[in-house]
Amino acid sequence: MLRAILTIGFIAAAAGLAHAQDSTGNGDAAVLRGLDRVNGMVNDITVPVGTTVQLGTLNLTLDECRYPADNPAGDAFAHLSITEVDEVTPIFKGWMIASSPALNALEHSRYDVWVLRCAINATSSQ
Repeated sequence: MLRAILTIGFIAAAAGLAHAQDSTGNGDAAVLRGLDRVNGMVNDITVPVGTTVQLGTLNLTLDECRYPADNPAGDAFAHLSITEVDEVTPIFKGWMIASSPALNALEHSRYDVWVLRCAINATSSQ
């Protein structure tokens, strides 16, 4: 009986792991939203992969933007490096997830930044 329960548990865990490794596509850019908490200004910014844009006193660099291959509008996973202007050391470096912005958030006294979606070039095959 114990062996049967363990086998069923193993099969369920393997199925969950397979689901977690669904294929993803790569976006050409990410659409980010930035909030300046001092003046309440909200800006939506499109950041192409491999480029840096400035939001107030922050430099936002997008390394990669991924999305579920079967549902490009469903979610976005963006790898970002965020530094203060004229600084080298990042204040944030890692993945942000559109559906869970608080999971790995930027800790900054003035700005909030989160991912909205990946942008896909119309001529792209993805």
